[in-house]
Amino acid sequence: MFTCFSDHSVLASSQQQKEPIRGIYVKASNTNGPQFNKLLNLVDQTDLNAMVIDIKDDHGSLTFIPAKNSSYYAASQPYIKNPKSLIQTLKKHQIYPIARIVVFKDNVLAQAHPDWSFQTSKGIWKNSRGDSFTNPFRTEVWDYNIGMAIEAVNLGFKEIQFDYVRFPEKFETLEKPLSYMGKKEGSNRVAAVTSFVQYAREKLYPYKVKMSVDTFGNATVIPEASGIGQNFSKIAEQVDVISAMIYPSHWNGNFGIAKPDLEPYRLVEEYAKVENARLKLLASPPTSRPWLQDFTATWLGKGNYKVYGKQEIEDQIRALHAQGIQEFLIWNAANNYTANVDYTP
Repeated sequence: MFTCFSDHSVLASSQQQKEPIRGIYVKASNTNGPQFNKLLNLVDQTDLNAMVIDIKDDHGSLTFIPAKNSSYYAASQPYIKNPKSLIQTLKKHQIYPIARIVVFKDNVLAQAHPDWSFQTSKGIWKNSRGDSFTNPFRTEVWDYNIGMAIEAVNLGFKEIQFDYVRFPEKFETLEKPLSYMGKKEGSNRVAAVTSFVQYAREKLYPYKVKMSVDTFGNATVIPEASGIGQNFSKIAEQVDVISAMIYPSHWNGNFGIAKPDLEPYRLVEEYAKVENARLKLLASPPTSRPWLQDFTATWLGKGNYKVYGKQEIEDQIRALHAQGIQEFLIWNAANNYTANVDYTP
């Protein structure tokens, strides 16, 4: 269906970093004022060297105001006040800029084009948190998201990171009453998601930027997560970087670990062994750059979680290093990162 570039290492080598990428997530609204200065200082004073910044956020908004004639003007919010200046600041501080594009979770586009979403008899389907998703079977949705990625490339971002490259969680249990394009044919969800990734790679290829995709950690340890449409190996074949979200708090008795949040080193080590084995089977494996946990999962209930601080974060990094994985990203939704962490322990 699409041109396939058999070796994405050509693209990767042209963008090779001297140092492994060690990054933090930055909300678009935190790219201004005292909070941003705090984050800049964190990166400057540690072995961190990258920021993953929302360009299309979890709501579906483009996070800066583009030109008035841009097709994304109506979907934009002024969270990033001056994107060109932001890129200059990152360059000055030698911070590698990664643009996060949240793909199929998208309230804005679902509202604007209900037919590109999933519909119930009462209107657009929403999950328990009130979020809508667009339909990965629709190529119009692909083009819309890739267009936003190109906006980020034109600003000067060196890498596009696609997140929510999937159907809603537990979609196989929800889809029966829904109407959407692609349902009648009984189309394969994995094929839809994989085709989007392959198509995005083809479209971004001329721009010479790296492309990464976030996946569920669980999608690595099972043959494929067909409900949400993620096949780890098929996605990994198409990207420069694969970023599985392997937060210890998000596992449920895997690897024989009854309470994974209490054992961050062991959980990450066991995960990394499985991922390494899967990536070794690929002709041209991407760089592994997992998402690690810098937050405390109180929702797990007493006895099932621990307060995450310096030790727990360093344990996760050490476990990756022990398995030969040098790159990682740190997630804290509010960007309140733990002080005094050694990011190259």
